[in-house]
Amino acid sequence: MGATTYAKELSPIESLKRKIVEEGIVLGDQVLKVDSFLNHRVDPVLMAEIGDTFARLFAESGVVKVLTIESSGIAPALMTALRLNVPLIFARKRKSLTLQSDLYTEKAYSFTKREENEITVSKRFIKAGDRVLIVDDFLANGQAALALARIVEQAGAEVAGIGIVIEKSFQSGRQQLLEAGYRVESLARIASLEDGTIRFAD
Repeated sequence: MGATTYAKELSPIESLKRKIVEEGIVLGDQVLKVDSFLNHRVDPVLMAEIGDTFARLFAESGVVKVLTIESSGIAPALMTALRLNVPLIFARKRKSLTLQSDLYTEKAYSFTKREENEITVSKRFIKAGDRVLIVDDFLANGQAALALARIVEQAGAEVAGIGIVIEKSFQSGRQQLLEAGYRVESLARIASLEDGTIRFAD
């Protein structure tokens, strides 16, 4: 099956919400599975629209790099970086033979996978004074975004903002990021998954 073609009258955010409703699978009242278009099979048309939207939202923020975490954040972050015409960097969860030293390292707890990962970014790729936009697929408890922000700040760089594709507003992530002083732009905010029904925040 090819990429989805969206009706011209739908905005990117409306297109995203439609995909969530039509293809999202609610697992209990805490977990939303969107692996048919965002984090397993990827809809490139929708990712391009998401990239356009983040690029517009942060167009005046002086972004020189986009940062995400492997692997689910890569698709929307790459399209955002493309639209902003800046490099994409993704934090790795596993060290490789070619990435052993001169690293920024932080710990990030994954709500969905119920595990803590040590994430790393080479010191070569973020420099003091850089303005870095963080992009991720989901915001739940905010731990991944906070870990990425700490890496940016370790480098003496500045977080230009945090772009989230899907936010679970009934969890604490947004509040933690706002309290830490970060600008947060979430494209789809989910108020509740109770009774298997996806309800969006206003």
